[in-house]
Amino acid sequence: MNGIVIGQAKTYRRGIPALAVLMILAVGLAARPAAPEPQAQATPLFIKAGRLLDVKAGVVLNDVLIRIEGDKIQAVGPSLAIPTGARVIDLGSAFVLPGLIDGHTHITFQFSNYYDDLFRVSPIDQAVRAHIFARRTVEAGFTSVRDVGAAEFVDVALRNAINSGLVIGPRIQAATMGIGATGGHADVVGFSPYLQFKGFSGIADGVDAIRKLIRSEVKNGADLTKLIATAGVLSEEESSGAPQYSFEEMKAAVEEAAMWGRKVAAHAHGTEGIKMAIRAGVASIEHGSLIDEEGLRLLKERGAFLVADVYNHDFIMTEMRKQGLPERLIAKEASIGELQRRNFSQAVKAGVKLAFGTDAAIFPHGDNARQFAVMVRLGMSPLEAIRSATLYAAELLGWTDKAGLIAPGAWADLIAVDGDPLRDVTELERIVFVMKGGTILRKKPLGTQD
Repeated sequence: MNGIVIGQAKTYRRGIPALAVLMILAVGLAARPAAPEPQAQATPLFIKAGRLLDVKAGVVLNDVLIRIEGDKIQAVGPSLAIPTGARVIDLGSAFVLPGLIDGHTHITFQFSNYYDDLFRVSPIDQAVRAHIFARRTVEAGFTSVRDVGAAEFVDVALRNAINSGLVIGPRIQAATMGIGATGGHADVVGFSPYLQFKGFSGIADGVDAIRKLIRSEVKNGADLTKLIATAGVLSEEESSGAPQYSFEEMKAAVEEAAMWGRKVAAHAHGTEGIKMAIRAGVASIEHGSLIDEEGLRLLKERGAFLVADVYNHDFIMTEMRKQGLPERLIAKEASIGELQRRNFSQAVKAGVKLAFGTDAAIFPHGDNARQFAVMVRLGMSPLEAIRSATLYAAELLGWTDKAGLIAPGAWADLIAVDGDPLRDVTELERIVFVMKGGTILRKKPLGTQD
């Protein structure tokens, strides 16, 4: 990989930074290595790809050139003319793919100890650490994420810092705080009523309160709305899947978000709550653990996505007891995790729209690609699993033709692995090259592993 040239990322500014941006910037600037060497914008950059996956056509192309100008791909083909003075990166026989997309992360925090996380880790702590998780994520090949729940607008601040070029990380669509009912999955329950938490809250009850909270979150930089439609697993409610909002409340959330040009992602484990949320018009069902045949049919009819985090069951059952997760929550996961996987297999067979999403934060950020092998084991082909993290996830994010493919006009977000992920999808766990927006963020000699 001699001759690799590091470019400079474009900068973008949007939304209103939260107070937490001060902590992200201070720690990110102090901790990160020297900035990438700038690349002259007038000079085109060429990537030589020995093998390239055309995710749309589902074919592997050999000996392809990719021309990049600025942060976008200008041309792709086997016989592009390379002008004198152009920069060239020869990836040899490496297998090149579009940058991956994780449609369900919590990139501003990571579980470590149940009670410490609840009572000792503040949003300021999360802001200080968020840049670490962002960098791990993008270096693992995930150049874009949809972050579906963070405290105190930390995700907005992180997104803005990344877009400004001050912190290294993926493109982020930020949901800010998940909107949930009193006593539900987004609330802190099961403890003394005298225990109170100060700060911004995602709790809203009733149509008017939900509408007002969505407006407040949009005002402060939310790219989408996360709605807690049902109970959850890693929280203290008795149920794992009972509805926690009425249909009228869910419908109001979708209508209000749409008025502001936002989509709604619905956290929904339970059968009835899943169907209520789909009928209300959400863009995606997150988790979807207990979805039934009617729910799958509704997804297809409405064109909504299922975003199922089918890897983290393994991690919860093997690792989170060590982190002090209460036994009653482990029991909830034991009762629902395998059902989720069984229903995911049914969703694959039914042909519903599946977008890749992991719930990263439950397991360490940077391990996102471990989910591919589980998806394949549950019935997806390696190509369809890759499409779920490229073409289909890009559609869910509203970034069709911008992300999730290698084509003229798309962002220059590229990754490479040594082996063929269509034969062994675990190759995606061993990324050797990452480019985001024309800037190289990771490069390893070919044939090496972490």
